[in-house]
Amino acid sequence: MAKTERVREPVKNLPDPVYLAQRAEAGWRLVALEWEKTAEGEGPQAPAYLEEVPYGLRIAEDCYHLEENSEELRVLMLMMEEIVQDNPLSKVVSALNAAGFRTRQGRPWDAVAVFNMLPRLIEVGPRMFSSEEWELRRRQLFKVV
Repeated sequence: MAKTERVREPVKNLPDPVYLAQRAEAGWRLVALEWEKTAEGEGPQAPAYLEEVPYGLRIAEDCYHLEENSEELRVLMLMMEEIVQDNPLSKVVSALNAAGFRTRQGRPWDAVAVFNMLPRLIEVGPRMFSSEEWELRRRQLFKVV
């Protein structure tokens, strides 16, 4: 897939047709117009979306989709491996920190942070358990031949 290059140009006046034609001849394609105006008074504001991106995902380069975050998926996989072995959260924390993993805030893992990840592990578990990587880990964990 070809990489898309984007350029955002601040404007003071409306662009004239000659400028637009020059950009088109140079291979550029107009994909959006953004308008703004000074708001008068205190009108209703758009809701602020404060929902956090689910752990194991990140915002894609196009800013419209989510894509897998391989580093965070490795963290989830290690958490799941430790939990499946019926290890206490303190041991899960030790394994994560020993592997050099940090939370999104850059801090070492602690039991509360791991506990807060349990709902995400439940969400991602079915997909994780059906992956080839999990099958290899399962064989190593339980010595399945």
